[in-house]
Amino acid sequence: MSGARHSLWLGAALLLAAVAVLLLGAGVGSTGFDGVLRARHDPVAWQILWDIRLPRTLGAWVAGALLGLAGAVAQGLFRNPLADPYLLGSASGAALGVALALALFGTTPFATQWLVRLGLTGAAFAGAVLGVVLTLAMAKGVQHTLRLLLAGVIVGVVLGAARDLITIASPDTLQAMQGFMLGSTGFVGWASCGVMAVMLVAALAVAASLGRVLDGLALGEATAISLGLPLAAVRAVLVAVLALATGAAVAQTGLIAFVGLAAPHLVRSIVKTTHSRLLVLSALMGGLLLMTADVLARWIVAPQELPVGVLTAVLGGSYLLWLMHRRRPGGFL
Repeated sequence: MSGARHSLWLGAALLLAAVAVLLLGAGVGSTGFDGVLRARHDPVAWQILWDIRLPRTLGAWVAGALLGLAGAVAQGLFRNPLADPYLLGSASGAALGVALALALFGTTPFATQWLVRLGLTGAAFAGAVLGVVLTLAMAKGVQHTLRLLLAGVIVGVVLGAARDLITIASPDTLQAMQGFMLGSTGFVGWASCGVMAVMLVAALAVAASLGRVLDGLALGEATAISLGLPLAAVRAVLVAVLALATGAAVAQTGLIAFVGLAAPHLVRSIVKTTHSRLLVLSALMGGLLLMTADVLARWIVAPQELPVGVLTAVLGGSYLLWLMHRRRPGGFL
């Protein structure tokens, strides 16, 4: 019961912190906190608050929750604490989809109409799904975890090279691609929040229902098989959850590093718990991390802003380096 009680307290603390950061994020922007005070009487200030700041801040939380959940699923599925949501080629596939959309339609007179209709979001999501499908085809299914992992690395490299070739052939797309690669929550609206929230609820429900299976898998494949767990079916479902959660987040915010990797680590450093609770807490932690990074990205150099993906990479990388140093008595070379 102690672990369950600690998990409950941590979840409540993460939710309270998220609400506090959400309120803070509503006041961070080019017009500062004065816009919040004027919102009741100023229609323009209200529109900025309701249509830009709130959906962006809340969207950052939902995207971070998707990445945190995907990171916990990946680490449990591959039994590797260094696994992250982008291992199955979804990130490279999403970037390739965006590059193709920009190269084919981004420099034509019909660019605006076509991109509004199709959307870079749809192209990124389709590319992410394509990357995962190619990985599964190369690995010949989900039976062998190591083979699946290696196939994901290979697909990521190949699709990344294809993206670079397209970018070189269409230099006009370079700036837009750079924004996608650095990650941004600047274009997240209420519709994007709704799509990601639906994906989050569905992915979290399915993943949490398989928490006991992940607990068994953590003991080793031989032990899991001896317990009668259907590993092939479970792996297929978990790969689908991983792909959908990652694809939904990447399609809306671009490539944001270290959130999916760091969130489960932070949860494990605070509380020891089962995978069912770990998945939920990792989602809450990921949401808090990305929302905090988004607010800081807007605040540090206001009225300008930093790419949120750069900030998460710096903060997440620094945390993991500190973690490595702390766990080795003599440091690391």
